[in-house]
Amino acid sequence: MSIQEHNHSLDFLNGTPWFVYDCTIELDGNYRRIVLFLLYLFIFVIGLLENLIVVWVNWRRRHSANGVLFCIINVSLSDLMVIVILPFFMMEVTMDKVWLWGHFLCKVTNLIYVVNLYSSSFFLAFMTLERYLSMTRPSSSALFPVTGRQRWVVCGGLWVFSLFLALIENVHVDLLEWDEPGCYMLPEYNYTEWFVSVAFLTLFFQFLCPAAVIITCNVLIARAVQTVPDVQGRGDVWLVHVYSLVFVMCWLPYHLVMFLIIIDDLDPHVFSCNTVEILYFSFSVVQSLSLFHCVANPFLYNFLSKSFRNNLINTVVNYIPREGTVNQVEVGAKPCTLKASEEELGKRQKFSDASTSQSDVRT
Repeated sequence: MSIQEHNHSLDFLNGTPWFVYDCTIELDGNYRRIVLFLLYLFIFVIGLLENLIVVWVNWRRRHSANGVLFCIINVSLSDLMVIVILPFFMMEVTMDKVWLWGHFLCKVTNLIYVVNLYSSSFFLAFMTLERYLSMTRPSSSALFPVTGRQRWVVCGGLWVFSLFLALIENVHVDLLEWDEPGCYMLPEYNYTEWFVSVAFLTLFFQFLCPAAVIITCNVLIARAVQTVPDVQGRGDVWLVHVYSLVFVMCWLPYHLVMFLIIIDDLDPHVFSCNTVEILYFSFSVVQSLSLFHCVANPFLYNFLSKSFRNNLINTVVNYIPREGTVNQVEVGAKPCTLKASEEELGKRQKFSDASTSQSDVRT
């Protein structure tokens, strides 16, 4: 599926055929296929369930003035897009990169994957920045305005930019027929120059820029919360650092292997044959591990939030047939109690919000 693995089999394009090297390492491709299938299956089942619940619970509040909540919905929608196409990847892995679903699905599945790669990171970065600005400058305008039309314009702009970056790669995706049909990204001319350019573009826009925003804002949020006296939820400050750590852990291995492959493309004599074999063998593994953000994001930004759990319970209760007026009164009292407690927090909640999921106070 990936251009990197295809490049490994066509390295003669760089003028250095692989058979001149003496590789001594033997890697078990069958074992890798089993591991990849199980990883994709886990991400598909758990990620699909988590993100559907997140969208189901939060969709009714999508018109809320909370810009963080609006970003969370878009992150879950982005993750759902790539989760839906995972069965195609699972079957492709099982059949050792044989693609049986035609030219159209070859291009569409790749486009969805790359759009998610960018959009998920963009919305996470904007969400972190939104949280920081709402805490330090509550009187200033938000990144995602309260007005419906303006908010959707900003949201649409991020999706369109993600689509534009994805099309740069997708334009060269095609169904190629050799011994067996395969879905590959392979430009007709200037392969090395194109691959290096796209790889650096992905590294900059998908990882370095979002990571800089996420890490910087989370550090500033943690410092601000710790310096304000009598802030509820200070014990959860560690969570903002977990946000940064999980993002880096999901994407750093992928981009590190990609960067080393770029070096090998530019100069095939830098690494030994065994090292290059390990790089291309491990690329599909780190690529699948990067999709763990589809499982981690709903848990970190939603299920750890007491407010989200309360909303989930209330949403489920609303779909349960009610028996008697007493039960209706008891169910209706919970939102009122929560609202009263939020009003008592007052201004201090601005700082407590920053250390918790969905900008909600956790107790």
